[in-house]
Amino acid sequence: MSDALLHLSRQIEDLLVARNIRGMQSLQAALLPGYLLRAATLLNENPGTVLIGTGFPVTDTFETDGPVGAVALYNALLTLGYSPVLVCGEPLFSALSSDYQCIRIRDNELPEARRETRQLLEQYAPSLVISIERPGLSADGRYYNMRSEDISDRCACYDYFLIDSQCPTIAIGDGGNEIGMGKVLDAVKSLNIVPAVTSCDELVVADVSNWAAYGILALLGKLRGMDLLEGIQPEQILSYLSKRGSVDGVTRENTLTEDSLCFSAGVELIEQIRDVWRSAP
Repeated sequence: MSDALLHLSRQIEDLLVARNIRGMQSLQAALLPGYLLRAATLLNENPGTVLIGTGFPVTDTFETDGPVGAVALYNALLTLGYSPVLVCGEPLFSALSSDYQCIRIRDNELPEARRETRQLLEQYAPSLVISIERPGLSADGRYYNMRSEDISDRCACYDYFLIDSQCPTIAIGDGGNEIGMGKVLDAVKSLNIVPAVTSCDELVVADVSNWAAYGILALLGKLRGMDLLEGIQPEQILSYLSKRGSVDGVTRENTLTEDSLCFSAGVELIEQIRDVWRSAP
């Protein structure tokens, strides 16, 4: 890990939590610096089938945070010759499956989840498993949203894809109740949330989970000698999702926003990342 790449990684890690909307700076402090670069290196060194789990249930639909970043990762990996697959429950599966390779996992089937996950892991033999803004199991074996409401009956279980996989795992979250947060459980316990306990190999935190995908792609692009952020259009992806019933996870309204922030905030962040990316050796 070169000093220049580590410096770039730390710069972008700081950008991702600059707003500190939900206390992610405290979780960042619990992580070993360079986690973006380590996550990107895992992606770089493990080409093949990459499972990308996403989709956080809000009311009877899905939120915008998570799927935008998942689609950005999917498209970039496809460009690099990987075989990405999106893993999600309904209604996100039906929203995406006509345009993307997808696996459906079933809501409210926790007793069967581990057996079914192991079958899918054997079938797909992934080289890497990613979770971006997926609910994570709490210590009591239930799922909770940011309001500490039990949403287990509307959740599909993705935890075992990380727990039982034989390949490296990356998780992304922005609140403390997502898969991967078990890696910094002591720090998460200080937040006003029911923490998730499922861990991962590399955890990436951000003010908005979608934004973490841009950070990973920036470092992966640096490793590959190419700009993987060029052409990512958050507004376009949000419009695509909005037409299929997405809602903002905070306001619960069908708008082109992520956690109540206009899509322009994501566009601005991408440009900030690209600025430091261009100036790095």
